[in-house]
Amino acid sequence: MFQFIARLAGAVIGVALCYMVWRRVWLLFLHPSQYVQLFQRILSNPEIPQEELRLEYENEKKPIQVLVLGDIGRSPRMQYHAISAGKHGAQVDIIGYRESELHPDLLANPLISVVALPAVPWMLRTDNKILFLVLGPLKVLWQSWSLWYALAYRTKPAKWLIVQNPPSIPTLAIASTVCSFRNTLLVIDWHNYGWTILALKLGESHILVRIAKWYEGFFGRFATHHWTVTHALAQHLKHNMLVRPPINLWMNAYPRHLIQTLHDRPARHFQPLSPEQREEFLHQCPVTSKYASSVIEEKTRLLVSSTSWTPDEDFSLLLEALVMYSRGRPSNAPSILAIITGKGPRKQYYEKEIQRLAEQNQLTGVTVLTAWLSTQDYASLLGAADLGVSLHTSSSGLDLPMKVVDMFGAGLPVVGWDRFEAWKELVTEGVNGRGFGNAEELSLILLELFTDTKKLRMLKEGALQEGSNDWDYEWDPVAGRCLGISYQARTLMTEYE
Repeated sequence: MFQFIARLAGAVIGVALCYMVWRRVWLLFLHPSQYVQLFQRILSNPEIPQEELRLEYENEKKPIQVLVLGDIGRSPRMQYHAISAGKHGAQVDIIGYRESELHPDLLANPLISVVALPAVPWMLRTDNKILFLVLGPLKVLWQSWSLWYALAYRTKPAKWLIVQNPPSIPTLAIASTVCSFRNTLLVIDWHNYGWTILALKLGESHILVRIAKWYEGFFGRFATHHWTVTHALAQHLKHNMLVRPPINLWMNAYPRHLIQTLHDRPARHFQPLSPEQREEFLHQCPVTSKYASSVIEEKTRLLVSSTSWTPDEDFSLLLEALVMYSRGRPSNAPSILAIITGKGPRKQYYEKEIQRLAEQNQLTGVTVLTAWLSTQDYASLLGAADLGVSLHTSSSGLDLPMKVVDMFGAGLPVVGWDRFEAWKELVTEGVNGRGFGNAEELSLILLELFTDTKKLRMLKEGALQEGSNDWDYEWDPVAGRCLGISYQARTLMTEYE
């Protein structure tokens, strides 16, 4: 008897919960949302021809939305999307966390609006693997609601929604759902695969990683347009992740995914400095002023690296190489001033490690400083430096670090970790940069280039040539053409070649 009553009570509660969920979902989708007007027209007059509704909806001037589930200020590529679209006269909403300084061109354009997401509570953030399994789902729920509220309630319906991936959870699910209800075309800007980054924490065979991989492929099919940062990623996406046709629940249907490569290019503010500009910056910048004279006289070489202090960039490799350089430095080799810019979770750990090595006299002739600079100061630092370093290892082997592109824009040659497939799409060995696979190779390259000014000068010439094509040169024929707003063309590319 007790079991029967318990089951009956459970069934009643279950039905009640389902009803409440249904009511809440209905209200969530339709009641105060800014896309209710079109649905009301359809419901009030079902006889309106679908083609008439479609034309009416498409002719209405609607904004372009750019979404990044991260700090907008530390997402240069997504800022560049917004700036380029605004430059062509489009109304743009850029959505993400506002934690650091934004690009000046983003703030100066009245057509661009910044929609800030509420920050994730500190108690939901952790690097501990065990706590991550508990707090991770709670963090996803928080992000899901804040994303939904921003996309469905705080902003007007858009014609295009450009989403950065990764992070893919919960971005792709929320974005594809909103796009389906709002008749918005979804564009995924693939920087990498989210599941490969998760695999760095949990291991590739972990059940959550396998679920994340399926999730990314499934919700990726809701987008009909895809931009990738490399040809290698585009080919992998086409033949491994998006082999089935797009899923589209509204009026727009495409028989296949439109996959195009949109290489990163430097923004216009990344420019080489003249000798006079370089000297002025080195003396005025608080980080370099103490060493300016020595750098100008080439007694000290200025080495610059930018990092987000995450597991896919092994900063200990650079420290180990600098220790080797210090030990084996001949008398004719210059000292090194290494400036590391950026913010991230492991910054404090490495700052303590740098201090420890300095106290143990393992960095004789080498000074390592960390800094967080404004957009313009960072661009000037790259223009003033002698050599850039990239420690990006690529969790998938298919993406490229944008920092290298920025360095080329400033005419700065690069040495970087080259043990992944896509590296050769950006860096030509011995022409605009050099590649290494371990700390010993990096230390030997530093010693070679800093004692042979001719080789370093040749690399600089190659970097200047590579950086001569700016972001607009790459963006207009691909993204601008896709969105129908560029001055070059307004027809869509039919498929990725």
